[in-house]
Amino acid sequence: MKCLSCYYTFAAVIALLFSFTPSAADTHEKFLQCFYSYPHNTNSISSVIYTQTNSSYSSVLDATMQNLRFSDSRKPLVIVTPLVVSHIQATIICSQRHGLQIRTRSGGHDYEGLSYVARVPFVILDLLNIREIKVDVKNRTAWVQVGATLGELYYTISQASKTLAFPAGVCYSVGTGGHISGGGYGFLMRKYGLAADNVIDAHIIDVNGNLLDRKAMGEDLFWAIRGGGGASFGVIVSWKIKLVPVPSTVTVFNVERILEENATEIIQKWQQVANKLDERIFLRMDLARANSSQHGKLALQANFVSMFQGGVEELILLMQKNFPELGLERKDCTETSWIGSAVFTNGVLIGSSGHEAPEVLLNRTQLRSGKYKGKSDYLRKPIPVDGLQGLWRWLNDDKVQYSQLQFAPYGGRMDKISESEIPFAHRSGYIFHIHYVVVWQEEGDEATQRHVNWIRRLYKYMEPYVSNSPRAAYVNYRDLDIGVNNNGYTSYNQASIWGLKYFSNNFKRLATVKTKVDPHNFFRNEQSIPTLSKE
Repeated sequence: MKCLSCYYTFAAVIALLFSFTPSAADTHEKFLQCFYSYPHNTNSISSVIYTQTNSSYSSVLDATMQNLRFSDSRKPLVIVTPLVVSHIQATIICSQRHGLQIRTRSGGHDYEGLSYVARVPFVILDLLNIREIKVDVKNRTAWVQVGATLGELYYTISQASKTLAFPAGVCYSVGTGGHISGGGYGFLMRKYGLAADNVIDAHIIDVNGNLLDRKAMGEDLFWAIRGGGGASFGVIVSWKIKLVPVPSTVTVFNVERILEENATEIIQKWQQVANKLDERIFLRMDLARANSSQHGKLALQANFVSMFQGGVEELILLMQKNFPELGLERKDCTETSWIGSAVFTNGVLIGSSGHEAPEVLLNRTQLRSGKYKGKSDYLRKPIPVDGLQGLWRWLNDDKVQYSQLQFAPYGGRMDKISESEIPFAHRSGYIFHIHYVVVWQEEGDEATQRHVNWIRRLYKYMEPYVSNSPRAAYVNYRDLDIGVNNNGYTSYNQASIWGLKYFSNNFKRLATVKTKVDPHNFFRNEQSIPTLSKE
């Protein structure tokens, strides 16, 4: 196999690893010595290394830690913020040599903190400086490095073309590395599929320190990293993505309906039609508590947030025909550009006006200011009325600071892609996906336990209404409640407890690829793809 950049041969690396037995004496100092002496590293490396004695250590660690639930957890011995490929290669080789694990972070939107928390001695490989974006308008492609955020990617595309886009997520501060490697869905999903469906090449550094492109890595590994979670197989450096056409004018809206205003009937109809609408319409539904019109008391509110790839007049006609119960009016809608829609939907997410200039998408600061726990589900049939009424009771629990359920519709292009095309298996037959999240700012273990227990009990309540055998889950909303690996060897059968929920029938193939490219299971975490036993 030919690689783009091979500084250590396979034989040399294996000899290096097995000639060395880690012990307590092998501290991060030896890692640093190894890193500094790595071939092709430059004098600039001192600016990319942060140890616990460095004055900037805490600020670098916290910079993209989106979930403050893990702010007091086990911290890394070293943080590496590479500027060039050789810095990443050195981190991989030296971590193996000195018995340290790696946690790779591209954006920090990590529900269980697996990219910056570990129970063993570890190094954070923070890719925030690996963020170059090159757009090729003529060929409708772009190369994006994994430390670039979705907001930076969207903005850069919009500066090159007003009629090209990329189908990925809403949160602008999400790193493209983790987002795309886990699938990546958003407001263009029903027309163009997932972010991972639109990747046509990639650069990854494997366990031996080799930088590989699609041809060099082979189709099995290229398949695995597009939806299977890249951190199990190596360190992804960049993606080559296919840009998709969008009209110069799109239409957005965010309409609110309160339970006392017959929201239950509207929600019932949404469940029946959202996945069957014209594939140019993505109509998400968010459920949460809000102030009622009756004396300011809390009540359930449903927000219907949409982006239509076309003008407002056509959208109104389509909605009147297919979903008149929503009562959408011309005044509810705003015509804008695709990049304007990205600003708008982010505004809905974070509670801003949604009318800011596109430059707001370049902000890399934290979107969330609290602690949170998330879960996910997939549904094949609507939730019945009595099930919805039970949900109202859960969402009105005043012991929970803030909770929300986001319902994302499927259908369209998602029904037409085989579940084995990439590792992301949740395709035809699913009508929508639910993202549960609970957020709190209270300090202390009691508050954390109260909120985490609440979402776990809600998840249990939903069991009769969602998919089963297995109960499907979305890997980008990591949830350690559904199963974890051992720190060392984990059997395929044990890992299947959680793996089949994320990847269904694709899990065995992922484990086969893992065994081939990382046979000693160096790239591992609590939910990394396992190797297959040789027995």
